[in-house]
Amino acid sequence: MIFGKFSTRSARVVLASSVGAALLSACLGNAPSSSPPAASGPAAERLASNEHAFKDCRQFFAAATPPLVPSQPKLRDLCYDAFAILHNGNTRTPLYVAQRLNKALVADADEKRTNKFFADARLPRAERAELSDYKGSGYSRGHMAPAGDMPTAQAMAQSFSLANMVPQSSKQNSGPWARIERDTRTYASRAQGDVFIITGPVYETQSTTVGNNQVAVPTHLYKLVYDAKTNRAWAHWQANRDDERNSQPISYAELVQRTGIEFLPDLNPK
Repeated sequence: MIFGKFSTRSARVVLASSVGAALLSACLGNAPSSSPPAASGPAAERLASNEHAFKDCRQFFAAATPPLVPSQPKLRDLCYDAFAILHNGNTRTPLYVAQRLNKALVADADEKRTNKFFADARLPRAERAELSDYKGSGYSRGHMAPAGDMPTAQAMAQSFSLANMVPQSSKQNSGPWARIERDTRTYASRAQGDVFIITGPVYETQSTTVGNNQVAVPTHLYKLVYDAKTNRAWAHWQANRDDERNSQPISYAELVQRTGIEFLPDLNPK
C-alpha cells in the first residue's frame, strides 16, 4: 500500500520546527532547503495521512496510530510478523520501523540468528536496496528492528529484509548501538505492559550513497521508546560513525523537533 495523501489531524510538527522539516526533506532524498518551509496554506497539509496505512499491522503502534510524516512520494507501508516498516523509495531505506515489545515477547526472543539477507520483492526494483549495494561498501547492513527482538523463526527470517536495513558504521552497529538494543529489550522485559519502539535513520545533509542503487547512508540513527503503561517516552540519538559513544537519551519533544515526525499523535507522552 502506498502511504496516503493528506490529513488535517495535526499540524504540531510543522509548526514546531522548520529545522525538523529540513532534516526530513534531506532524509527523503531531497537537498536541504536554504530557507524555512512556506507558511502559507494549512500547515497540516504537509503531513501524510495515516488513516489507511498499515491496516494489517496496527498492533505495532501505540494507540494503533502510525506516526505523521510530511507527505512525499515513494513511501510504502510494509507489514511483517513482528514489526512494520514505512519504506522510503528515495533513500532505499526505511523511513522508520515500528515494533511492540513486552515481557512475554522478549522471553520468546530466543531464535537462532539466520543471517540470510534478502531484497524485499514487494518493493519496486527502482526503490529498493539489493545485496550487491552493500558488498564492499565498508558499511554493515544495520537492522532497524533488531534480529534479537524476534519471537519466532519466521519473524527472525523476515528481519533480514534489506527494507529493514540502513548502511551503518560497523563499530557503531556492533558496539554502542547493540547496547541500546539490549537495554531496550531489558526495559521491555521489566515493563508492566506494552512498550512501543520506533527506529529510523536521519540524513542531516545531502547524503552519501553506496552501491549502484545509491542507497543513502544516514548521518544519525534514533530509537524512540514509549511505555504505554506509564506514558513515558525517550529517544536514543546516535551519530552513524565509528567513534560515536553512547550518549544520554533525549526527550520526545526534542526528537520530534530534530526529525519533523510526530511519532505519537495525540498521546502527549511525558
